[in-house]
Amino acid sequence: MIAVLLPLMFAAASPAAQPAIFGVWHNPKNSVAVRTGACGDKLCGWIVRASDKARNDAAAKGAPPLIGTALLRGYKPSGRGRWSGQVWIPDMGRAFGSTITMVDANTLNVKGCLIGGLICKSQLWRRE
Repeated sequence: MIAVLLPLMFAAASPAAQPAIFGVWHNPKNSVAVRTGACGDKLCGWIVRASDKARNDAAAKGAPPLIGTALLRGYKPSGRGRWSGQVWIPDMGRAFGSTITMVDANTLNVKGCLIGGLICKSQLWRRE
């Protein structure tokens, strides 16, 4: 009986698997790294590393310090491997409608749109 229950106890005590999207991702220029994780029942991403150029560009535009700032905000699942929320653009000081799609285990397609989706830009982010 103990031989049967012991493995079950350890399985129940082990932490739940984290969603595949959780982790640290960097943009194509490797100028920022963003850690994704839960923010309540949504997905968010906070800047954990920024190049001097990225920090200086943001400061010149009046943005707050980048480290610790939520770049990805309030994303909710909107399909398999896809989330919808807002991406904050430090150079513009604004957040825009956005989607994140997992391309594969180490690649995200982060897309932000202006004017109700009329003008969009996508970037492929890589897992660190």
